[in-house]
Amino acid sequence: MKNHRILSFVAVVLMFGSVRVLAAEVKVIANRSVKADVISAGDLKRVFLEERIALGDGTHVEAVLEKDGPVHEAFLRECLGGTDDDLQNYYRALVFSGRGSMPKELGSDEEVVAYVEKTRGAIGYVSARTNTAGVKTLVIGDNSNHEDRKLIRRVEPKYPETLKQLGIGGTVHLRVTISAKGNVENVELLGGNPILAESAINAVKQWVYAAGHSRNVVEINVPFDPER
Repeated sequence: MKNHRILSFVAVVLMFGSVRVLAAEVKVIANRSVKADVISAGDLKRVFLEERIALGDGTHVEAVLEKDGPVHEAFLRECLGGTDDDLQNYYRALVFSGRGSMPKELGSDEEVVAYVEKTRGAIGYVSARTNTAGVKTLVIGDNSNHEDRKLIRRVEPKYPETLKQLGIGGTVHLRVTISAKGNVENVELLGGNPILAESAINAVKQWVYAAGHSRNVVEINVPFDPER
């Protein structure tokens, strides 16, 4: 009987063996205590399967689920590669074996946002259209940056004429999120003159990279030299 239970548990785990990039209509949110801005698809799956309760930086995390609905189904399909029935069977097996517990389940996007905002380490998912003020949105991708994404279209930033005439230059430091298809999805300012940064961000948003296996996040420097 014990062996049968173990085999059943393994069978449920295998149902969640496929991990894909999360669908565009769903976004993953986290409490602001979570230090990471990027989480890999594999780590996200491990969090929701309770295979890990902390991220690489030591931050404790808690998975939060929606009870049902299209967002819930899309998340399970794209992130865990299974259905709600598969997930419930998996959690019941975890509880029965003493390896885990049932996670928090909430009834709507708004309830998930409210819970994640007030709960340290909480990670959940909502519709991409949901107002997520008060929580942070995690980029799903490769946070190791080991994949070299070749830049195939570069748009040069416009140097603000007044700053150039005054000899004001410097380097703008940016964090760039690149989709699997190669377009720039998001640009975040990490440092530099804010006026130069606006020009740099507008240019970088038009850059195109070679297609890759998944979303990537890279950090780049954009120099402004008044002598050039």
